[in-house]
Amino acid sequence: MKNLFLFLLLILITSNSLYAQKDVEAKVILNKVSEKYRTYDVIKTNFSFTIENQQAGVREVRTGTMIAKSKSNKFRVIIYGPEESAKPIIEQVIISDGKTQWTYLKKDNEVQENNPDNSAEGLNPAKIFTIYEKGYKYIYNGDSKADGKVYQEIDLTPEDIDKQFFKIRLEIDKLKKQIYSALIFDKNGNRYTYTLHSFTSDASVPENTFTFDPKEYKGVEVVDLR
Repeated sequence: MKNLFLFLLLILITSNSLYAQKDVEAKVILNKVSEKYRTYDVIKTNFSFTIENQQAGVREVRTGTMIAKSKSNKFRVIIYGPEESAKPIIEQVIISDGKTQWTYLKKDNEVQENNPDNSAEGLNPAKIFTIYEKGYKYIYNGDSKADGKVYQEIDLTPEDIDKQFFKIRLEIDKLKKQIYSALIFDKNGNRYTYTLHSFTSDASVPENTFTFDPKEYKGVEVVDLR
C-alpha cells in the first residue's frame, strides 16, 4: 500500500546485542496497548505522515484519516496532498474489506486491486496496534516528556532480516495506553513518521466504508494486479 505504514530508522551497530531477546518490560507495555485496542470494534484517527531522506534532501508531509476494524482486517485510509489550498485535496484512497485491497491514485485516475497482506508479519493498518505480537523483537528504551505528556518508547525489529525495513520505533501515550507515533527506517535511508493527532474508539461507520465503488470515481481505470 505504497509503504504508507513503513517508518524506518538506522540501527546503531553497537545496539544489535540488545535485540537478542524480547524485553519483558516492553512486552508488558505493548500487551496493555493491544488489550485496550481489542475492546474496540472500529477506530478512527486523523494522522500526519512525513517522508524524509536527509541525503537526498527530501521532506514531504501528508495528512490523512484512517478507519479500521482490526477483528476483520478491514480499513479505509485517505491521504491528502500538500496543503496548498484551504480545502484538502485527496491524493490516495486505500481500502480493504479483508479479501481485496484497492489503492486509488487520483493523479492517474486509476485504482489498483491487490490481495491484502493479512499475515501476522504484514504491515496492515488494521493491525497497527498489535503489530508486535508476531515476527518482531522489541526493547523498551525508557520514557520521554513532551507537551505535558509522558511517552514510552519501544523499538521493534523484524525477525526476518530480508524485510525492506529493520526497525520500528513506537511512542506510546503512557496514560491513555495508545500509540501516539511510529517511526520506521528502510534500508535505502528513507525515514517515515506517522503521528496520530486524534483517536476515536467505536466510531459508527457503514459497512460499505470498506469497499471500493468505481461509480464514485468518474472514468476510473481498474487495474487488477492479483
